[in-house]
Amino acid sequence: MDRIIEIPKFYSSLPTMLKKYDKHARKDAFAGSTLSEFEEWKAKSRELLKELLGMEYMETCPLEPKLEERITLEDGIVREKVVIQVEPDTWMPMYILIPPKTSDKKQECVLALPGHQGAGKYSVAGCYDIPAVMEKIEFYNYDYGMQLAKRGYVALCPDCRGFGERRDEKVQTPGDEKAFLTSSCFHLAHMAEPLGMTVIGMCTWDAMRLIDYAYERGEWDVENLGAVGFSGGGMQLLWLAALDERVKRCVISGYLYGYKDALMILNGNCSCNYVPNLWKHYDMGDIASLIAPRRLVVQSCRDDHLNGPRGLENVYEQLEVVKAAYALYPEAVAPIHDIREGRHRWHKEVLDVILPAGVN
Repeated sequence: MDRIIEIPKFYSSLPTMLKKYDKHARKDAFAGSTLSEFEEWKAKSRELLKELLGMEYMETCPLEPKLEERITLEDGIVREKVVIQVEPDTWMPMYILIPPKTSDKKQECVLALPGHQGAGKYSVAGCYDIPAVMEKIEFYNYDYGMQLAKRGYVALCPDCRGFGERRDEKVQTPGDEKAFLTSSCFHLAHMAEPLGMTVIGMCTWDAMRLIDYAYERGEWDVENLGAVGFSGGGMQLLWLAALDERVKRCVISGYLYGYKDALMILNGNCSCNYVPNLWKHYDMGDIASLIAPRRLVVQSCRDDHLNGPRGLENVYEQLEVVKAAYALYPEAVAPIHDIREGRHRWHKEVLDVILPAGVN
């Protein structure tokens, strides 16, 4: 016997919400035409974005780095496990991949920020000995931290909040493969947002502390600091580079598109994507334009479902906003849009453009 009935017609909220988006969205987009006007807008926008993220609630503290492991991997790459304090009693583990030195100069340093479905640092740092991680590496080409180390860069591969060793209590079940690979962003958002905080605000803060650590350690070249992020790692990098000018070279993969299509119509995305009141002020291209005039490469896959129902058109529109900002800087190198075939996946060939091999 059937226990439910079939409903012939539904009365969804989405059409009304889309109208509200069109009516209220992007009120603080850049409306000027000169570089001085843009620089003024950039400063004001950064302050507003920090407020929206809840950055005022983040607390600084000594990093107190702890070296927990140091082993030598393939090709002479040394992998350190280091834990740093990002807020009082809040700790961030990371793997640091250090390739052999080939000269007397300092080695260049790159942040490798993790996305979803890869167990945080374990996929990015190339932990091939963990079968579930290896499967994700093969599926997403996820080991870009190791790829960078093999190119000669020191790669910092952290666990962002809610991932890997930083999963919250509801996602710590021993032996649960799904829990191991995924995150507790949903639970973090439910803790944070009622306090006026956000998941991406916490992740951005932690990534800033990671840069603090790279500077404080002192043994690497951080003056031309690079950063790479795929999917949720691209989201972290977007916000980090927009708000912290210490990041000089950015590769954002699988995460740059318009909010209406990609996060309102596709409204089942991870909680870490959502910032209360954000859409009233900016679209994603406005945030990315704050990276100007630093080096930026955006990688998109043609059939990536996260682009939204209009596909790459949703990406092109945002990149036009970014390119207009870069055009205001006479010496700036225009952003590069690296388009790949297929679905949601990282493609390492883009590194040749901005993080070439053999630097150290």
